[in-house]
Amino acid sequence: MLRFVCGRPSTRFLSCTPTCLSPVTVSPHRWTLFGRTFEPGVLSATLKGHTDAVWSLAMHAAKFQLLSCAGDATVRLWTPLNKVPLLHTYMSESSDGIPTSVDFVRSDPMQMTVAYTSSHCVLFDLETGKPVLRLDSDQNPDASALSKQINCVVSHPTLPLTVTAHEDRHIRFFDNNTGKMVHTMVAHLDAVTSLAIDPNGLYLLSGSHDCSIRLWNLDNKTCVQEITSHRKKFDEAIFDVAFHPSKPYIASAGADALAKVFV
Repeated sequence: MLRFVCGRPSTRFLSCTPTCLSPVTVSPHRWTLFGRTFEPGVLSATLKGHTDAVWSLAMHAAKFQLLSCAGDATVRLWTPLNKVPLLHTYMSESSDGIPTSVDFVRSDPMQMTVAYTSSHCVLFDLETGKPVLRLDSDQNPDASALSKQINCVVSHPTLPLTVTAHEDRHIRFFDNNTGKMVHTMVAHLDAVTSLAIDPNGLYLLSGSHDCSIRLWNLDNKTCVQEITSHRKKFDEAIFDVAFHPSKPYIASAGADALAKVFV
């Protein structure tokens, strides 16, 4: 289930509920972030369609469209405020496994990129639902299925470049024109769980179950800053990271039930 939440006019955010997990009761909270007030108890819309846990969301601000992928092996395209919000359902091939992460291809608005538990990563045409290109992401065919899993995929805002975060501690970079890997690096001491690229396309932010957030220069692929702030819980640490779209802030969400904002 996806919830589209409104606060004041023009301030909206999205949340995904992993429906296959144990139910958790959450008390209503009111959040104030940089002068904007969000009230999670005020719903603008609830998007129903997935039949298993929703693992990833991606928003296209210009087109006001939303992508979601879930444990039911589908990717869905939505226009959240339309009377009929579901635009398209894309089925996964059994050989690809379950989709774990999804993003719009920012350099081509008619494409999306989907990452899978199998370590496959595929570019799709949004209109036809057909694969456009398979990225050369399965770099270790002899490894176990879990260690090969892709946990997050992000698209560069201006370049034909896809970046993936892997269970095997690697971050890998792919050329969207050829599908070839152009760079790989061991980025953390544990599984890399999340990625974000700043709006200018200069820096990459990564989060990991090693409890660290790392900021990378995309030009030379070097780590320029490391922050350790979240505590582990059940061998998990950081679930997501994000850049503010216009201000010099970054944020992280962890298994310790904390969301943190850094200047």
